[in-house]
Amino acid sequence: MQGEHFDDVLHRVLTNVEQDFISEPVMAFVSAFFLFNIAIMLAEMLLDAGQSKPRRWWDTAGNLAILAGQTLINSTILGVAAVIFLAPFTLLQWYEIPRTLWSWVLAVLVADFLYYWMHRVEHKVRILWAFHSVHHSSQDYNLSVPGRLSWVQDFQEWIFLIPMVLMGFDLFQTLIAFVLVSQYQNWIHTKRIGRLGWLEYLFNTPSAHRVHHGTARHHLDKNFGGILIIWDRMFGTFQSEDQPVIYGLTDNIHSNNPVWINLVEYWRMAQDCCSAKGWKNKLAVLFAPPGRRPEVLTIADSKLTDSSI
Repeated sequence: MQGEHFDDVLHRVLTNVEQDFISEPVMAFVSAFFLFNIAIMLAEMLLDAGQSKPRRWWDTAGNLAILAGQTLINSTILGVAAVIFLAPFTLLQWYEIPRTLWSWVLAVLVADFLYYWMHRVEHKVRILWAFHSVHHSSQDYNLSVPGRLSWVQDFQEWIFLIPMVLMGFDLFQTLIAFVLVSQYQNWIHTKRIGRLGWLEYLFNTPSAHRVHHGTARHHLDKNFGGILIIWDRMFGTFQSEDQPVIYGLTDNIHSNNPVWINLVEYWRMAQDCCSAKGWKNKLAVLFAPPGRRPEVLTIADSKLTDSSI
């Protein structure tokens, strides 16, 4: 790999990734996993409708509209962008890990570990929270909520995959491992499944993830894990489901418009930047935790709030 020009590396990487997405057997599993998640989402909707179970149907419609936009955008423009941005880091690889069953297991484990830290940082840095808050903005909790993802998140989340590439994983294995971590989490967005015994100690479950979406103060910034919950137990961010969960944001947006849902936190952030006095405080608005406004604001905005989830 040493001595190759960047253009040659980029062309080779993009060509290999394109071929892998078409021919690799693991893609059949990824596709089946995706269809399974769609099927259980539709099944839950039919059950709720048949049983007249309380559900915010306009919220569900907004989730499906966001899912359609997110799938279109991230499977084309931003999906390609992530590969292009990651490709230069393959030049820094000293060794490329061959694809085997065990390397896939290791890749998913590493991706899950990186997902934990990415997810945790997204809750602590407001400019990243601006896109992640889209997912948390639903006041309902059902299997349509996993589709409520920012249309621009892939433009930023690729940064957290750099360590995998530097470790020696090829781009295809890196991206698919991350996709599997994300796809796993679809089924845990439901109130229909209670606690799962000993599995609660190892895996991210509906019970653990309900807490993550809660707005109670002791539920905020808890249970960041993707597949495994052991990262939260190791790093002190675990919280068990100890009371009924109230979902949404601490400052809810009260809208089902998919465009506004994607933009509202950026709008709020821009307002706070305009209110903050001085460049130091304006930058603090962008990079401080959500809700931790700089002390030097206009009088109207000087009260500190806690709007993080």
